[in-house]
Amino acid sequence: MQKEKNSRNAGPVVPRPTFSERKGVLVLHLGTEWIQGAMRIKFPLEIVLEYLQQMMVWMLFNKQPRHIVQLGLGAASLTKFCYHHFPQANVTAVELNPHLIDVCREVFFLPPDDDRLRVLEADAFDYVRSQAGKNSIDILQVDLYDEHARAPVLDSAEFYQACADCLGPHGMMTVNIFGRDSDRHKSLENIYNAFDAVIWLPEAHGANIVALAFKKAPSIVFTELSDRAHLIRLHTGLLATRWVDGLKIWMREQLEVSQEHLP
Repeated sequence: MQKEKNSRNAGPVVPRPTFSERKGVLVLHLGTEWIQGAMRIKFPLEIVLEYLQQMMVWMLFNKQPRHIVQLGLGAASLTKFCYHHFPQANVTAVELNPHLIDVCREVFFLPPDDDRLRVLEADAFDYVRSQAGKNSIDILQVDLYDEHARAPVLDSAEFYQACADCLGPHGMMTVNIFGRDSDRHKSLENIYNAFDAVIWLPEAHGANIVALAFKKAPSIVFTELSDRAHLIRLHTGLLATRWVDGLKIWMREQLEVSQEHLP
């Protein structure tokens, strides 16, 4: 698909969104076969894709965030969900592609900006650098891919350090790590170097890894997480009990790796 220049400014060349529909689910593309987001037409607030549900895993550790930020809008699934389910929170979405912002407003039921919701046409790296040291962001959700989805658009040590610097003292970041050209070990190493603790969930559909990074390492009590997961499932429909199961698998695997390296 031919890319077009951003008509609103002299910014980078960006693709126009395209669509397909599968069994009542409207699927967002950027001119390629890669899925950039999805919405169940009859239930537009539902998070359809499993990895995007996993991007909400921070709910196990923070019940009432004050400021939630998405870097990368997609089909606005996370933005709509957070705006609806966390009425006490400010929600900010940062998206470079103006066509995508327009489509989310016109097709994917993204509400207009108000005193709690802001959708910014901006570069994600520029945004997190501008927020450094302000301690105003509790939750950062990072899902940054171009139309070819070969690797995260922003994945450097400098980027993840900027993400950490813009979070409050107990802030958290979830990141979608995907792409045939991505180096997952390098991505996780860069995240580890910027945060106090990092855990991740098993691959969603054999492709996406969602990492959860903590500005300050939490105490993990699985009985408490399980109770919280059941409440999340009850109130939101998210498959939160699977997150707890995934975290148990992750912890068991990390323990096995540690034991293998014992003298």
